[in-house]
Amino acid sequence: MHKDLARARKDSGMEGWMARWYARTRRNDMLDFENEADKVAARLRPGAEVLEVAPGPGWFSIELAKRGRFRVTGLDISHTFVEMAQASAEEAAVKVRFRQGNAADLPFADGSFDFVYCSAAFKNFADPVGALNEMFRVLRPGGEALIADLRRDVLVAEIDDYVRRSGRTAFDAWITKQVFRHTLINRAYTADEFHHMAAISRFGDCEVKPDLIALDVTLKKSRLV
Repeated sequence: MHKDLARARKDSGMEGWMARWYARTRRNDMLDFENEADKVAARLRPGAEVLEVAPGPGWFSIELAKRGRFRVTGLDISHTFVEMAQASAEEAAVKVRFRQGNAADLPFADGSFDFVYCSAAFKNFADPVGALNEMFRVLRPGGEALIADLRRDVLVAEIDDYVRRSGRTAFDAWITKQVFRHTLINRAYTADEFHHMAAISRFGDCEVKPDLIALDVTLKKSRLV
């Protein structure tokens, strides 16, 4: 298994200019956010309560809120991202509540949500199994969590093609490729590692499907809990 499942570091969020750069470059992935929002919205009943863990600039949560009568909350460790995301939600005239907090210590009561979503962030969590247990805790019986994150066996050519198709500027494309190659791939998990983490978490198991450069990991909380 991954030698570093329990990361020997503390969780920390992007702040200041780094967060603003990340928000700017991820605007190039807006079609991905829209497609993900469509996919998740199709799984939800009207009125469902949704938590996005580590939403960053908030693009997914905002797009999801546009697609139905869902009550959407986003929680990020970065103060800068929370401020940016809340401002973007207000500009888009959608009701999304963003607040600051840690994925391994969610500031919500047991059984608060029907669905939990986390994209492109799980590999950065210092306590991934703790984060899974917290997702389990805040889900209602019968609820689901979906984690979408980079797969560790991704090929450099696949990363290059993904960045090329995103339409980033030459500078942003170069920076993005370097971050993928020298940081993100090293932090990413394999499908087997996700199965292992799910098995030792309160979820007990998970379903893992490959999706382009990522893995989609679905975890379900039994209705009998």
